[in-house]
Amino acid sequence: MTPSIRARLSTLMFLQYFVWGAWYVTMGTWLGSTLHFSGEQIGLAAGTTAVAAIISPFFVGMVADRFMATEKILALLHVAGGVVLFIASTQTTFGPFYAVLLVYTLCYMPTLALSNSLSFRQMADPGREFPPIRVLGTIGWIVAGLFIGTLGLEATARPLQIGAAGSILLGVFCLALPHTPPIPKAGERATVGSILGLDALKLLGERSFAIFVVGSFLVCIPLQFYYAFANLFLNELNVSNAASKMTLGQMSEIFFMLVMPWFFLRLGVKWMLLVGMAAWATRYAFFAFGTHADLVWMLYAGILLHGVCYDFFFVTGQIYVDRKAPIDLRAAAQGFIAFVTLGVGMFIGSWASGKVVDMFALPSGGHDWHSIWLVPAAGALVVLVLFALFFRSEEEAPQAAAALSPAAPVS
Repeated sequence: MTPSIRARLSTLMFLQYFVWGAWYVTMGTWLGSTLHFSGEQIGLAAGTTAVAAIISPFFVGMVADRFMATEKILALLHVAGGVVLFIASTQTTFGPFYAVLLVYTLCYMPTLALSNSLSFRQMADPGREFPPIRVLGTIGWIVAGLFIGTLGLEATARPLQIGAAGSILLGVFCLALPHTPPIPKAGERATVGSILGLDALKLLGERSFAIFVVGSFLVCIPLQFYYAFANLFLNELNVSNAASKMTLGQMSEIFFMLVMPWFFLRLGVKWMLLVGMAAWATRYAFFAFGTHADLVWMLYAGILLHGVCYDFFFVTGQIYVDRKAPIDLRAAAQGFIAFVTLGVGMFIGSWASGKVVDMFALPSGGHDWHSIWLVPAAGALVVLVLFALFFRSEEEAPQAAAALSPAAPVS
């Protein structure tokens, strides 16, 4: 891979996640404190990405990578998405806003897989070359949070408009990416089962894998409380520059990704997953009790736990799936897990989190965040206990460590 291609792919990753980080983190604050949407409505809005994650594989698998060059599809989706996201920023009632935002996420979510596949096509050794390029995506997310938080734009529509401008810029830039034509698939017919990874259902016959799938699905329900409501929570507590401070989570994500091999050697797959689940329960407990002024350190600790929460659960889970599935089912298994967790699990979590937030809305305004955060903390803890009791991993820790190099991708 030439330096020119490396630079273009790095820019692609930076802008790809800058756009997402610009609007997604702070949207709940704008919808709640300015437009006065209910908690359920905010949760459903955050869940549009989950709905799109369920639908987008059909687009990628049946249309995108069969008829057009990837860079042209990316350009089209990002430019169109930018226009739609700007329109979303002008809506002030829930129905129209939700409909327009859903259209935008249907444009955006397929680009996550497409940007990865385009990058892989340019690499001789993706395992070595992709991580330092993908980490620019996390940096882009951090820069977006710092920019919006520093300017104090969280309670306005400006973050969506910044994301829209970034999306259009990215769409134009995609035309400068290396030409990546579709790969001929002669004699291969796309099916719903193959696209959603349903071929991997046969793996559910193994007890440990079935428990892993169920546990991953269940824990994704309390997870969505953080993504949908953490920024609104911090702003209602009058935490200054909340969006910027939330980027500490992505910074810790990079650090914990780098040290994951060391933990794999000492803990193995099961304990890595349990630590990840425990981190989610601990994070929510910190948020529940950190509402007191003398315990504000708990809020920062909860944010910094993001690296453990994400890397030890999601990344470890991806490695576990890769090791358990036969080589001919690995892609299907990864697609199935993504469908179950990022799609169905996160969607249910978005709706449920909004319902809980509404239950603890205060008549005088604001919310009883102590009670709210105890709900996902208890949920994550219950899943943790059940997972610890019933899940059995036959993976050897040294083998698992070998599956993850020190420069593994950051998500």
